[in-house]
Amino acid sequence: MAYKATVLPVMIASPGDVSEERDITRQIIHDWNDINSEKSKIMLSAVGWDSHSSPELGARPQELINQRVLRYCDILIGIFWTRLGTPTGKALSGTVEEIEEHVAAGKPAMIYFSSKPVSPESIDAEQYKRVREARSNWQQRGLVETYDTLEQFRQKLSKQFQLCLNKNQYINDLIVEADYVPEIQKIPNITRANSYSLTEDSISLLKAASSDEYGSIMKVEYIGGQEIQAGGKSFGKTNRKEFTRWESALNTLVSNSLVTTRGHKGEFFELTHEGWTVAESL
Repeated sequence: MAYKATVLPVMIASPGDVSEERDITRQIIHDWNDINSEKSKIMLSAVGWDSHSSPELGARPQELINQRVLRYCDILIGIFWTRLGTPTGKALSGTVEEIEEHVAAGKPAMIYFSSKPVSPESIDAEQYKRVREARSNWQQRGLVETYDTLEQFRQKLSKQFQLCLNKNQYINDLIVEADYVPEIQKIPNITRANSYSLTEDSISLLKAASSDEYGSIMKVEYIGGQEIQAGGKSFGKTNRKEFTRWESALNTLVSNSLVTTRGHKGEFFELTHEGWTVAESL
């Protein structure tokens, strides 16, 4: 059954050498939604530069990420190993700038440093020096956790992420302000759809996509605007806030494996076989 939920975007801030950790983080968020979202009326949405940014001229690259992605995120998870990233002109790297901007906004940030073994010849000495300097700086502010293996990272993040959601005052205030009434949308004669945590917006987007013979959904961003297109309809074109609402609906469909990404830019999506099956039952 559909239900209303507060969507909390979670920024995954990291350089390019921790792709496995990014995948683990997304899986932890997906698992949390499966277990907790229906009861808590909270839906987490994983966000990152590798999946939510697009090329555009006219501004500093990191500033575009800050304005289009970071500013809408409520929680940040930062991950480092041997690289800090490329200087932005304002900070030592894009990831560092994201963390500092997020913390300055009064939002919770969880920073992890890997101690995994690494071949010495594969290390960029200057990059690794900057990683150590950043770690020392953040340690003095109580923002740092370390891990030795991917499994240890998974265990620590799973536990500490739940603690952040339960005890952080900023997150608690967001949930109270949302003040959603847990209204349940009853959909008759549904078997498969009942097993998914779908919001009303996600259902609307799924229905629209299924009206197209290819089951296509497109996320379009352009100078001066953005929108999500499905079944000949436009969603979220009014303003940025409205766009992020429908982007969250799309992320819900992706996290439930009802929609899959096509291509490499995260802009084109199609219904999966299960997505078609659920859509037909609505």
